[in-house]
Amino acid sequence: MHPFSYTKVSDVGGALAAGRRGGRYIAGGTTLVDLMRETVERPGELVDISALPLREVSTTAGGGLRIGALVSMAEAAAHPKVRATFPVVAQALELSASPQLRNMATIGGNIMQRTRCTYFRDVTAACNKRRPGSGCAAVDGFNRSHAILGASGQCVATHPSDVAVAFAALEATVHLQGPDGERGVAFADFLLPPGGTPDREQALRPGELITAVEIPALPRPLRSGYLKVRDRQSYEFALTSAAVALHVRGGVIRAAKVAAGGVGTVPWKLPAVERHLVGERPSTSLWAAAAERAADGARPLRHNGFKVELLKRTVERQLRVVGGTK
Repeated sequence: MHPFSYTKVSDVGGALAAGRRGGRYIAGGTTLVDLMRETVERPGELVDISALPLREVSTTAGGGLRIGALVSMAEAAAHPKVRATFPVVAQALELSASPQLRNMATIGGNIMQRTRCTYFRDVTAACNKRRPGSGCAAVDGFNRSHAILGASGQCVATHPSDVAVAFAALEATVHLQGPDGERGVAFADFLLPPGGTPDREQALRPGELITAVEIPALPRPLRSGYLKVRDRQSYEFALTSAAVALHVRGGVIRAAKVAAGGVGTVPWKLPAVERHLVGERPSTSLWAAAAERAADGARPLRHNGFKVELLKRTVERQLRVVGGTK
């Protein structure tokens, strides 16, 4: 671990002042500290924001939900408003990491976490995320766990967050505060696919701080859920996952929100699946037909071609669970 300075702040103003001079924000530290130990991350200053008043879960006008950036994963998963309003979020959180980590890690930190690509974490390997222009060892290496959607010649790493998949499906907004004031960024625009700049992973401006994630009010009744497929049952990252939310009224699907994880460089919204569902009546054949569109545009690598079919089956299964079968 390289030397660094440490500053603890008690208000947002103090945090922004430290951020302006290049300090790195830290709360639970469950990802950043690991990366510092491995010398992947080498911040000169850590700014401890854990004392900031960003720990509230509240209902917004119309029935949406606002989750403070410093609410822990465990707190959010157990919160009655989260469980009652958007079960998909609670389930995604409960299927993440371990109980110990969920008690420490925050919502803001979770969506900011960096990839679990082994080449990214091996400082001797070529990685354009870690050192732009050095190459991507995963492209021709062992890439079983890597992305089939949203990749570029510069990077094929997947985003590891489960709850980010739920936020993507529900079309959440990330609220930010920075030197230029407050702004909101649609979740679909917050996490950036690699393109030609894989080292730039979020649409953050210098010194900006995540203050909350807001899920919009969606039509009711709304059924939702999260399915995660992995090599082992606990403390493992997704090979594929599916976040599904359906509004069914009068026997017809009026709105559908679907996203996938474990297969994309960012949580991957599935608009083709959604379009196939809206206006139709729930049925076994509908779930299967819609899920066939889940892998549209997929570009599998040498070792992860199995993810194409696995993604379709994962989406179909979760559509059946959330929407029911007739």
